[in-house]
Amino acid sequence: MAEVWFYHLERSSLEAVLPGLLEKTREKGWRALIRTPDPARTAALDEHLWSYREDSFLPHGRSGDPFPERQPILIGEDGENRNGAQALFIVEGADLSAAETFERCFILFDGRDDQRVQAERERWRTLKGQGLSLAYWKQDEDGRWSRAA
Repeated sequence: MAEVWFYHLERSSLEAVLPGLLEKTREKGWRALIRTPDPARTAALDEHLWSYREDSFLPHGRSGDPFPERQPILIGEDGENRNGAQALFIVEGADLSAAETFERCFILFDGRDDQRVQAERERWRTLKGQGLSLAYWKQDEDGRWSRAA
């Protein structure tokens, strides 16, 4: 059964947090699937992961690209785990279906968006009712993450 970790983004943007989480995922030897709500968000994250730091990049592809099974990180809107990922990243309210097939699911959401916060609170209640292992992470004033629940 997958662990589900909620990341409440208040001090940092998705673009600032996601690469670090992906790097840690890769350090574990895991593959990652990033599920987005639409093609425009997929394209934006695709571009960002190639250039988020001058001295680094995260090798990845889009789910519709050739040979998705070869990609250590795959980005797309559909739910298919074409690269055999152990980690699922949910951004901007994307679908969480088939979460049980992953080792860990990361739900990253903008804490400055009241509608998104309410939607993720409801998702938390639903998942808790299903008996999943949940964790809630929040940033302190120094930008460090701490487990709040």
